[in-house]
Amino acid sequence: MAARWAPPAAFLLLLLLLAPARADKPARAGRGEPDDAEPEASSAVFQLFGNVYPHGLYYVAMSIGNPPKPYFLDVDTGSDLTWLQCDAPCVSCSKVPHPLYRPTKNKLIPCVDQLCASLHGGLSRNNKCDSPKQQCDYEIKYSDQGSSLGVLINDSFAVRLANASVVRPSLAFGCGYDQEVGSSTEVAPTDGVLGLGSGSISLLSQLKQHGITKNVVGHCLSMRGGGFLFFGDNLVPYSRATWVPMVRSAFRNYYSPGSASLYFGGRSLGVGPMEVVLDSGSSYTYFSAQPYQALVTALKGDLSKTLKEVADPSLPLCWKGKKPFKSVLDVKKEFKSLVLRFSNGKKALMEIPPENYLIVTKYGNACLGILNGSEIGLKDLNIVGDITMQDQMIIYDNERGQIGWIRAPCDRIPKFGSSLL
Repeated sequence: MAARWAPPAAFLLLLLLLAPARADKPARAGRGEPDDAEPEASSAVFQLFGNVYPHGLYYVAMSIGNPPKPYFLDVDTGSDLTWLQCDAPCVSCSKVPHPLYRPTKNKLIPCVDQLCASLHGGLSRNNKCDSPKQQCDYEIKYSDQGSSLGVLINDSFAVRLANASVVRPSLAFGCGYDQEVGSSTEVAPTDGVLGLGSGSISLLSQLKQHGITKNVVGHCLSMRGGGFLFFGDNLVPYSRATWVPMVRSAFRNYYSPGSASLYFGGRSLGVGPMEVVLDSGSSYTYFSAQPYQALVTALKGDLSKTLKEVADPSLPLCWKGKKPFKSVLDVKKEFKSLVLRFSNGKKALMEIPPENYLIVTKYGNACLGILNGSEIGLKDLNIVGDITMQDQMIIYDNERGQIGWIRAPCDRIPKFGSSLL
């Protein structure tokens, strides 16, 4: 998760009612198989809420516990650990949409558990374990200086599958009792974070271990707000998407399509190869200093005379027109598309039209949604965030070791067996 530029506004609370379960186990592979047959991996799709501006994040409702209770989780492909703010009791928690999750002692995961070792390995820390009964403590820090201190526990997650059955696997997640997140006076939009990285503590990896879904996750973030998230590969358009092999990022367990060259209006900006990662936990896109400055120079050199640079508290670089803009559609014709050309695949291009790098603020100005990551300590890392991934289906296929993308209508939640694209 990279920096969230501004603290998101409080959301209108949405009451999500869990449909009654039809089954507590995954569907069996075909009819007439014995009860001990291996379950067939299925898929699950979830509605997303939120937007890039003004809320600054996309989140999902997950039902956790027994009986299941809804919690809003920030969808984050840039980190592994899922965690909830937790009454354990809580030392420092922000105000959240739902009552704090209350764990019971029998839900604690001991420090000798393999998941505890994996968690600490992913956080680049030693797993100090003095006693087999000792709990598994963790501390996770994010690029925006937010953090969560807590203990690893397990509880059931209710997940509705494509075959309409509901499974309730017991999954490990963090019970965060000491947080540094945003404002402590405003109601936070979410109860915690849904970590969907590639580490073994990730919910996605655990679902794979349970045989419930394949280790594939995808999201489709709508420019109009909302969208959908899916686990498993039933919705993946393998033949039509652009695919590149996953590259092991030097920066944590980020999903990386490798290095890319940057083009503006069909012309190379002449910067060296950029190490790129995809991170749904980042509202905006971040370039390191050299490509950022090259982009800003190109934008200013190509600027229409009808646009004037203006100060706006929303983002660092903004422009105003002759009259206030109502949406990005009003201003997109004044800007050219960017393209990331990946060296890690044949003609693997990610086109970034103006609507995928600009926002229009409440003041009617158009602002650049690509920020200088070097200013917040990201060094040479280039993060493709939510703004650039909007209205694209992004697929992280850990089964085949590849990342894919394709333009899609993200405001339509797909039904299994139908074509979305």
